[in-house]
Amino acid sequence: MIIAPKIKGFLCTTAHPGGCAADVNAQIKQVERGGAIANVPQRVLVIGASGGYGLATRIASAFGGKAETIGLFFERPAQKGRTASPGWYKSAAFTEAAHARGLYAKNFNGDAFSQSMKDAVIDCIEKDWGQVDLVVYSLAAPGRTLPSGETVRSTLKPIGEPFSGATIDFNSRELRSIALEPASDDEIAATVKVMGGEDWEDWMQQLLNRGCLAEGALTTNYTYLGSEVTWPIYYHGTIGRAKEDLDRAAAALATILSPVNGRADVVVMKGLLTQAASAIPGMSVYLSLLFKAMKAAGTHEGCLEQVERLFRSQLFSENQRRDDAGRIRMDDWELAPEIQAMVKANWGKVSQENLDSLTDFEGYRAAFLNLHGFDIPGVDYELEQDPEVEMSLEPI
Repeated sequence: MIIAPKIKGFLCTTAHPGGCAADVNAQIKQVERGGAIANVPQRVLVIGASGGYGLATRIASAFGGKAETIGLFFERPAQKGRTASPGWYKSAAFTEAAHARGLYAKNFNGDAFSQSMKDAVIDCIEKDWGQVDLVVYSLAAPGRTLPSGETVRSTLKPIGEPFSGATIDFNSRELRSIALEPASDDEIAATVKVMGGEDWEDWMQQLLNRGCLAEGALTTNYTYLGSEVTWPIYYHGTIGRAKEDLDRAAAALATILSPVNGRADVVVMKGLLTQAASAIPGMSVYLSLLFKAMKAAGTHEGCLEQVERLFRSQLFSENQRRDDAGRIRMDDWELAPEIQAMVKANWGKVSQENLDSLTDFEGYRAAFLNLHGFDIPGVDYELEQDPEVEMSLEPI
């Protein structure tokens, strides 16, 4: 079948297997061109490994550091003429490339919050590795089923005050006004349950209890703080409250990991278009402005460039760039005064008429299509594609 993008709102309901594979292979080649990354832990578990920063972390670990990796994700295979999710195709491509180079790579597909998944993954670590050296928690999920059986869902809302702003329709390129009422206390609490640090703690505690954390084990959780213009919907909203909980969890993990002299880091990344970010109201305008400013300055990075810079200069170094809360900061280029000055100067000026001149919406839209395997250089989108791509998965 010929596969084209089908976009509804901020969702693309199709993915291109050939494009997704080409995207992954291009990232692999990029890492390999940069040469070996020093001091990468050799047994790496990535929770949320199929896209965005999680996939970039797995690529950098395996192809930059020759690490063995286990990837956990929740992706949809092709069904009844529907394409698989992009994360399915990208994880399949990663696995094929890793195995071709003789690298250990195993995959688990399912609910990372569930006890059955934790048991299966930890059983595999115990059997194949004995212990794990690095655990990267990079999960973006809309909901979570708690041990009690209750399912809670996250919301993207402001706290305390209503939010009004603008978003850009991917299809029509139309600038649309948005208005959101403040979240309730229950919505805030549910968002923290889904997107906060509680499950990260649980994973690490269970790994420790099973004796599966190596001496000096590291664990990281990626976060985003943003700039002042996005704080009303992001840092001061429900998602920001959940991100604050990561700081609490990192402090708690310092105690939990003390028996193995381990370390837990919250890593603040730059604003990028990921599947999760595309759903946040108002972020399309901010990121379009940010892309314009950073590309002009020559400092724009994608997920892979961010993770590669983290790996090569910060995470495994003795001299990390940390803030007062102890977080490792990788958003330094985004928050550079000249970049933020350009964003703030144009934040209230974006209109339908000047969208192309003030912003890089086309670059933002291309990044969105890239997430799903479209608009990848060198891919012939007129060729027939088989949407059913096999991937090796471990039993749960």
